[in-house]
Formats: sequence, C-alpha cells, structure tokens
Amino acid sequence: MQRYERAVTREMVASAAMAFAAMSAIMVVVLLVRVLGKAALGDIAGEAVLPMLGFGFLRFLPVLLSLSLFIGVFVCLTRLWRDSEAVIWMNGGVGPLGWIRPVLRFCLPVVLIIALVSLEGVPWGVRMQAEYEQVLQAREQVTTLTPGVFVEDRQGRRVVFVERLDSDRGRVGNVFIHSQDRGRMGVTVARQGNVQSMENGDSFLVLEQGKRYEGVPGEADFWMVAYERYGLRIPPQEVIERGTLPRMMGVAQLWQNPVPRHMGEWVSRLGYPLIALILCVLAIPLSYVNPRAGRSLNVVFAILIYAAYANVVGLSQGWVSRSVMSAGQSLVLVHGAMLLLVAAFFWYRFKGPWAK
Repeated sequence: MQRYERAVTREMVASAAMAFAAMSAIMVVVLLVRVLGKAALGDIAGEAVLPMLGFGFLRFLPVLLSLSLFIGVFVCLTRLWRDSEAVIWMNGGVGPLGWIRPVLRFCLPVVLIIALVSLEGVPWGVRMQAEYEQVLQAREQVTTLTPGVFVEDRQGRRVVFVERLDSDRGRVGNVFIHSQDRGRMGVTVARQGNVQSMENGDSFLVLEQGKRYEGVPGEADFWMVAYERYGLRIPPQEVIERGTLPRMMGVAQLWQNPVPRHMGEWVSRLGYPLIALILCVLAIPLSYVNPRAGRSLNVVFAILIYAAYANVVGLSQGWVSRSVMSAGQSLVLVHGAMLLLVAAFFWYRFKGPWAK
C-alpha cells in the first residue's frame, strides 16, 4: 500500500470509529430510556432490561455502521481538502479516481459486515426477541412483580403491590391485592407471603398474617376476614402466538416463497450495504472544500443526500411489497439512479466546468 493510502485509511478508521462510538452512545441512551420506562410501568421485568436493550441495538446496527462509514470517509477527505493535503497528493500524481482505491479498501470489509448483520443478524435478533417476549408472557404473575410498583395481570382483574421481594426464595413482604370477581371487589393485605407449587403444576401465593375485605361497590354488606394463612391461586399468563413475520425470516426462507412482501423485505435488507458502499464513493467528490470558503454547504448536502437515499430505499420496500414493481426493478431504479448521481458528481467536480 502506498504512503498516502496508509495515511488516508488510518484517518478514515479513526473518524468512523469516533462517529460510531458517539452515535452508539446516543442510541443506547434512547433505547435505555424507552426500556426503563416500560420496566417502571411493570410491562417488562427488571431482568429483561439488558436483553431488550441488546435486541434493540442489534436492530439499528446496520444503520449505525453505514452512517459511520459515510461520516468517516467524508470527514477525513474534507480535512484533506481544507488543509490542502489533497492538492499536494494530486500534484504528486494521485488523480481523482486514485482516491477510490483507499476508500474501497477501507469500506469493503465493513460493508460485508453490514450485509451479514442486515441479511441474517437482524432477523435472528427479531426471532430471539419474539421468543424471549413469549417466555416473559408465560411466566407467572408473581415472578414479574417489582417492589414498589402496582402490577396488573393481563386479564385486568387483579392488581398486586409488594413492598419487598426476595425472588430467590419466592417471599414477598407487605402485600396489597385488589381484585374483581363476579361483580364483587376484594382487597387483600398481608404482612408477608411466599410462593408454593402444587403437584398438579398450579402455583399459589400463600399470604400470612393479613386481612381480606370483600363486597359489592356501592352497597354496605362488605365483610372482613382476618387470617393466619390465605392461599391465592396464580393463573398462568396467556401466551399470544405470533406468526412468522417477514422481518424474522432468513434470506433463504424469503427466497423459498418469493411473494411481494418477502421480496420487499429482501430489498430493504440489501439496501443497507449498498447505501454504505455507494455513499462512501460519493463522499470523494462531495468532500471537496475550498479552503477560502465555508464548508457548511457540503455538510448540509451530505446530510440531505444520506437522508433522502435512506428514505427512498424504505419507500422502495413498500413499492415491492405492494407489487408496484419487482425487486430487480427497485434495485436498478433506486441504486442505479444513485450510481448515476455519483458519476455526475465526479464529472462536475473533477472534469466539468467547475473542476478544481
């Protein structure tokens, strides 16, 4: 590798790594706030926060990698033009097309990783998340309790609150239960309790040293019972069966049944590595900066082009899913048009009337 290629590649790696770290930190914070909000409401167990965070991050990984690549190449080449290093290299015999080789040498390995994650990694993560959510749904209500949080069962007939929870031994402390059954309202309180499993597979929350109040709201015939031990059956949660969605399927499964929905999903997945590769090449003419002029316009163009390109790829998925066009036509129309734009930028910057 020539000297300028080593220097350019090293700087692109550093710029892309910093961009990926910054965007990943922002994405993790956004996902963490969303997941913690669900955990605070009792929708998911506290132990499910990290797995759900990992599944969410994997889903956005192709976007983060492709955008980091584009930023890394664009920032590196922009600095070379701003500091006049690009002019020195070009006077030394490095033509406009000579910048393509170091850019591709840097981008192609990461593009292959993006393709692997997009085509197989993301659907695997979606499948694992669906299975994990079904496991959480099938768990008994007491195992989803969070100290200090009111937890409602999926039938909406019982609300449970515990102040203390020892999940290892299945013991709870200071329990409050509000229930509705056959038009009668019941309130049960207890100082402590524990979970017991019967031989037939049923589970009971056995409360100790408490009271139960029961009656019909609006009537005066409430009755109160003080008890030493009171058993409350814990109904198993209903597991909602989910069909196999296109985003859960591997590439082989999509091609085994090439209906429009499956082809639309395939077009969307293939778009991530193609976006990364084409935009990295586009960054070469787009990064030109006149040292005596501002560089804000190029940055704005770069942001708008990436946003527009990614949105058009998303639209093409809908076109293919609705049979407006085939998958091949979508790829040629969207990515072929972008390649023509890249060629136009190269001509405009290095061969046309505005060549510098």
